[in-house]
Amino acid sequence: AFATAAQTILTPLALYDTIRGSANQSREAEMDSLLGAWLPVAVGSVPHTDVAAAWDLMLHSFPAIPSWPQLPRRAYLENMYAQFSEGFPGVTLEQDRIYVDRQGDLESELERLYLAYFENDLSQGRTSYDYAVGLGMLRRGEVVFSDPPLALKGQVTGPVSWSLTVVDENQRPILYDDVLGEAVAKHLRLKAAWQERELAKLAPRTVMFIDEPYMASYGSAFVPLSRDQVIGLLEEVFAGLEGIKGVHCCGNTDWAILFSTSIDILSLDAYGYSEKLALYPEDVTRFLERGGVIAWGIVPTNAMAERETVDSLVERLHEALDRLVAKGVSKDALLQAGMITPSCGLGSATPPLAEHVFGLTAGVSAEMRRRYVKGGDSGASEPATDER
Repeated sequence: AFATAAQTILTPLALYDTIRGSANQSREAEMDSLLGAWLPVAVGSVPHTDVAAAWDLMLHSFPAIPSWPQLPRRAYLENMYAQFSEGFPGVTLEQDRIYVDRQGDLESELERLYLAYFENDLSQGRTSYDYAVGLGMLRRGEVVFSDPPLALKGQVTGPVSWSLTVVDENQRPILYDDVLGEAVAKHLRLKAAWQERELAKLAPRTVMFIDEPYMASYGSAFVPLSRDQVIGLLEEVFAGLEGIKGVHCCGNTDWAILFSTSIDILSLDAYGYSEKLALYPEDVTRFLERGGVIAWGIVPTNAMAERETVDSLVERLHEALDRLVAKGVSKDALLQAGMITPSCGLGSATPPLAEHVFGLTAGVSAEMRRRYVKGGDSGASEPATDER
């Protein structure tokens, strides 16, 4: 299945040449067009346990903006909640369980966290090799790029999801603890900022995503937060970032909340929830007008992917765009500000399915670039006319 999908994909070198642009195009112009060029990008997690194999797949499918691969099946430390727990006051990992033990010396650990926060000491946010071997391999210089990437993408779990999933010794989410709940966003801000700094050493641009699966439950008893509280938690994390920043939600949510933050990219499961996004045309318009980009997760990450082709997904994507256009959103604006992603992470998939999904993602990207990026086969990155 992967081989079939891969027939529609430009080789890594050809794709890079397409994005790189003509010789007389300045690097600044290339980078300014990075986000609006319908480039493919991964959400992050893959089902592989071999980090080298995971990187090979990532570089083949996403040579322009590779993500370091999260490997949750390799070890529990790479579970999306355990992975960014290192250094949090009282955090305890026991086999496949994570919790915060309030019986220990939390005061000194909280003092250390807050001191690092106020002094912007990013070493407090370090993610060790065993917690993220894909990132560690990259930092060690063990990842070989056939061509330098235009950007590197990283990701951290968002404060809403993290504080609702991680519990104390009494199984109570730490979100409900005034002291620990306040510390979560500061902890994750240091994690995100440290990671961004490390990626910035290796590429001219960085893209950092905050993954917030629990935003799909916003408004229910599972997320007892107000709009302002959610925005405040997210903005605390975003405030530590200097590069491109985005948020990913793999379900339906109150999209107006996320559009109200300072994100540059909104990543959503467009395969399953594009019609829900169409309920927010004014918010989408304002987001695009301020330079925002929508990362369309149009490729499903479950068995449905086996039934889809590049052509069927491109058609489905156009249906999603047309819903917004029918509500008054500028079609030109939408076509000038898109990226292509899988609908969600692939940590629970099989390796062959992950490869197929990545192949479809790169294939849809290549077709959208062919249609809507002027000179998409020759290197320019100016919007072309709608030829659908």
